[in-house]
Amino acid sequence: MQTNLAESIRNTARGREADRILRACVHCGFCTATCPTYQVLGDELDGPRGRIYQIKLALEGAEPTRRTQRHLDRCLTCLNCVTTCPSGVEYHHLLDIGREYVEEHVDRALPARTLRWLLRKVLPFPARMRPLLRLGQALRPLLPTALRNKVPPPQAFDTPPATRHARRMLILDGCVQPAMTPRTNAVTAAVLDSIGVSAVSAPAAGCCGALSHHLSASAEARDFMRRNIDAWWPEIERGAEAIVTTASGCGAMVKEYGYHLRDDPDYCDRARRVSELAKDLCEVITPEDVSQLEGKRAGRIAFHPPCTLQHAQKLSGVTERLLSAAGFDLVPVPDSHLCCGSAGTYSILQPSMAGQLRERKLTALQSGDPDLIATANIGCQIHLQGESSVPVVHWIELLAQKEPSPQST
Repeated sequence: MQTNLAESIRNTARGREADRILRACVHCGFCTATCPTYQVLGDELDGPRGRIYQIKLALEGAEPTRRTQRHLDRCLTCLNCVTTCPSGVEYHHLLDIGREYVEEHVDRALPARTLRWLLRKVLPFPARMRPLLRLGQALRPLLPTALRNKVPPPQAFDTPPATRHARRMLILDGCVQPAMTPRTNAVTAAVLDSIGVSAVSAPAAGCCGALSHHLSASAEARDFMRRNIDAWWPEIERGAEAIVTTASGCGAMVKEYGYHLRDDPDYCDRARRVSELAKDLCEVITPEDVSQLEGKRAGRIAFHPPCTLQHAQKLSGVTERLLSAAGFDLVPVPDSHLCCGSAGTYSILQPSMAGQLRERKLTALQSGDPDLIATANIGCQIHLQGESSVPVVHWIELLAQKEPSPQST
């Protein structure tokens, strides 16, 4: 694709990056076939090709509008299109540039600005998130159905095992997950302990930065990244084998630290090393003998692979093969490549579209009459459980020695 970017951005770092990505696109349209929002809305501007064209126009000097912003906002960043694209267009990086550029040139209405600000100032901070969640849980029976479905009931969890093995891996505690599903990381630590690996937390680490990044607050996101690198680095120097992520959305972000901090002379080398060490939990467990894990063989399982696992991290099928090797009966799931509609804060900011996508996804997941739905991302887990007729759990709970603790509705 030929480009002629405006002088104001042409010779900037993001302008050069956008130009490189735009020139790789041949406008073939293969991406529209797998784009969830295009499938639902049938609008070219709500598909990857249309969004690329709108970003190109804006960067070439056309004045972006709230309509432009709306079409970019509707993108789930599921990366289905990146998997499909025969030309290897880095659509997600172009979308980041386009969204940020439009955000700088188009004012949002005050309610929308306020909501996005609140999401950035509450969700990434467990100390702020936890009290609000506890209040929501206390009032849960009184809440409207739509809101009640977003508030999981309290979840008990065991104390993680003590650090005792020579093999050590850092574990990303995350921000939302410790408050909503604290059992996930506790079970992960126990399973890792059973295979001879100690999970080590870095108390100073926090949000991976994905939430701020996808809300076009890239400078804030990079601050989260730097904080995590500083927190993890002493353990890395002491020989930590990996940085384990139990939420695939966080894993996708940490694996891109090297890209996002590539121009930071103080952090670029360490960021690249952190990205190299980042491993989704399924990558850590797969090489081990899972037959030794005395997990709960909980009937028929439908597995939902989050977009951040299969499209961003390119780990399609890995968790499914692991669970099959561990003795679980996995039922077929039609159109497993499609997004469930959670997409971080998307289910809050775009509830109508998120709800339609969830309904379609649950129809597919429940078509094989499963006893449980398993997934690999906290956002997907809570979003799906809000309307699911069967329990939804993180897949690592299936390998625990105690029964999974499904979220009730």
